[in-house]
Amino acid sequence: MSNVQEVKLLGAWPSPFVQRIKWALNLKGVEYEYLEQDLINKGTFLVQCNPVHKKVPVLIHNDRPIAESLIILEYLDETWKNCPLLPQDPYQRAMARFWAKFVEDKFTEPIRQVLFVDGENQEKEVKKAKDALETLEGELKGKKFFGGESVGFVDIVLGFISIWLEVIEEVACVKVFDSQKCPSLAKWMEDFLEIKEIKENLPERENLVYFYKIGQFKLAMAAKK
Repeated sequence: MSNVQEVKLLGAWPSPFVQRIKWALNLKGVEYEYLEQDLINKGTFLVQCNPVHKKVPVLIHNDRPIAESLIILEYLDETWKNCPLLPQDPYQRAMARFWAKFVEDKFTEPIRQVLFVDGENQEKEVKKAKDALETLEGELKGKKFFGGESVGFVDIVLGFISIWLEVIEEVACVKVFDSQKCPSLAKWMEDFLEIKEIKENLPERENLVYFYKIGQFKLAMAAKK
């Protein structure tokens, strides 16, 4: 591979999925150009780079685009070997992938739905998210990070809860996280946010609250038409 590495990241600042890639790039010390995208009026470049889903994040490495945050994370780990996110042991690597998929299916999706449903449907999604967190609490117990003593693949995938979860709770008027029931996760969040490459690359909480509140307002107005 050529020593010249041209890396671009197509993203949108409120997206926790984009944030995953920023964290990984910074942890690995990869220089990149960040290109903010308008997700309402999607530009031609984004559509060309991700014609199937037309979503962010998209990583472009030497003019070759890669979409979907988990796939991008694995690509980064295989391309830049320093600060590995996935373990070298095949079994441990498989377990990391298992828990990352668990986060996506059992927590991320329900917590996303919490913003778009209400009443009994919202309660069901909150219950799913709580159950997932309790399962993750059991997996984390006794470890500093899911990756052991250093941040790994699962930590990056779940890391958005350190900022986004409180925002979603506030905007949706629900309570998902209980630090008394999940003390290991509570400590994990503190440790995660103390990492320099994480702490220096976080969106402003107030801006996220405003963004998601406006999104809910637009959704409510659309439903009334």
